Amino acid sequence: MSVTYQPKKRKRSKTHGFLVRSKTKNGKNVLKARRAKGRKKLSV
Repeated sequence: MSVTYQPKKRKRSKTHGFLVRSKTKNGKNVLKARRAKGRKKLSV
């Protein structure tokens, strides 16, 4: 087996970041749900 996870901060924020989540309706729902649950961090 090879090591598959090569983390990159830019890639991570481009796919899971706050701004990306804010753009789409589903993303907004995700943020809304996380706010409702009382998450300290809403996104990356």
